[in-house]
Amino acid sequence: MSNGQPPTMKDVARHAGVSVSTVSYVLNDSGPVAPARRARVLDAVRVLNYAPNEAARGLKRRSAPTIGLVVPELSNQFFALLAEGVEQAAAARGVLVVLCAPEAIDGGESLNGRLLRSQRLNGIIYLSGASTSPTSLLELTRLGPIVLVDEQVPGFDLPAIVSDNRRGAREVAQHVLEAGHRKIAVIGGPEGLWTAQQRLAGYREALAAAGIEPDTVPVFGGSYRQESGTELAAKALSGPSSERPTALLCANDLMAIGVLEYCRSEGILVPEELSVVGFDDLPLVSLLTPRLTTVRQPARDMGVRAANLLFELIDDKVDVPAPEPFPTLLQIRDSVATPLGSS
Repeated sequence: MSNGQPPTMKDVARHAGVSVSTVSYVLNDSGPVAPARRARVLDAVRVLNYAPNEAARGLKRRSAPTIGLVVPELSNQFFALLAEGVEQAAAARGVLVVLCAPEAIDGGESLNGRLLRSQRLNGIIYLSGASTSPTSLLELTRLGPIVLVDEQVPGFDLPAIVSDNRRGAREVAQHVLEAGHRKIAVIGGPEGLWTAQQRLAGYREALAAAGIEPDTVPVFGGSYRQESGTELAAKALSGPSSERPTALLCANDLMAIGVLEYCRSEGILVPEELSVVGFDDLPLVSLLTPRLTTVRQPARDMGVRAANLLFELIDDKVDVPAPEPFPTLLQIRDSVATPLGSS
């Protein structure tokens, strides 16, 4: 070129007498071009000694394999650990991860949906939240393979990586019952979530096995957030002291932490006056006072398995078997004791 600069795609288009898009179609083999025009473009490339900018082409094509990861929020350590597992598996394969946390911003789900749709993604890992929109999820299914993790979504026949929530809830409720508690209340998760339903079912199985009619046990539906546990503890413990529950089964650790916060503010001793259990086994709960009895589910391992399953689906391994739920593990610590007045 006369100015000493390397030729551009515009120069090729001008020399060949075609549009820039036509040059792009020829060079990337990405669109129909008449044979005569194709010949003129290739001749211009030869005459001008044009060399495509491979870095720019790579960016435009997103040649690096890329997956999307949708999480409700990252303030919950459980979701953060799942995300770590996904990133670990992706990094091992040289795959990029586009992270979206819909609840972090106003109108987040629709905005993040647009962001994901604007990317050339090979697949998506989806952690369902309480505000999940079936319409948004349906839109995302059109982008490529999707793997759900931690939740299952009614109406969607999608592969899911989950833990055995029902068994875990049953075992922690059995532990509370074996300590002698009969006046029990549940601080459950959001009504529409599969995990909340499974955990409530597990609690009820344990209650029924102990001869307690499950429908007589009050259930307070929470949001899985810490402040929800605080608010619902006030409701659950609002009656006369003789009628209050002696144990609260909390459907996740964050709400259990909220319960402990309420008890401290009201001078209620845990576990002497009230036993409290959670679910998830977040790293911080073994550092609390008292240390929280809870159910461990392997968040990071679930993230790794979800990513590896997605990679198999992306590779068109259509006969991938449905993964078995991860086992849960009861973690007995210091937040459960025999109720006062028990012999």
